[in-house]
Amino acid sequence: MKKLLIFGGIIVAVFVLIFVLNSQKNKDALANNPYDTDDLRQSTIDLIDDPNYQNIILPEELEKKIATGEPVTAYFFSPECVHCQEMTPRLTPLAKENKVEIVKYNVLEYEKGWNDYRIKATPTMIYFEKGQEVVRVEGAISNSQIQGFFDEVVLK
Repeated sequence: MKKLLIFGGIIVAVFVLIFVLNSQKNKDALANNPYDTDDLRQSTIDLIDDPNYQNIILPEELEKKIATGEPVTAYFFSPECVHCQEMTPRLTPLAKENKVEIVKYNVLEYEKGWNDYRIKATPTMIYFEKGQEVVRVEGAISNSQIQGFFDEVVLK
């Protein structure tokens, strides 16, 4: 019985240690958080330091940027979307290579984006010009399709 209590105590201590370390990791990640809140879902917290998920734009910032009339390429994603997880690591380097700025809008955290931009699925990439939507691409697309979108729409 004594051994069982010791073993149980060790297991409880390990779980407490894991909880404390995870909480500290989340606290550290939230310190450099590009979102306007610390109340984020774990899947978003896990992406804060991911180089493929930088250049996050907040809803009000995107509205203002579009309203200026300047060209805007917006990428609507969810950290929990398997298609986004597959496409984003391919999209980001292609955008960098082509010198295309893509702002990234997290619809998991900012659900109003679904209605505001009529998003039906993630990922969705929309190109805006003169305050209006010009072209949208829905779903995960191939590298050649991404390049075609850049060449025919963004870089034209």
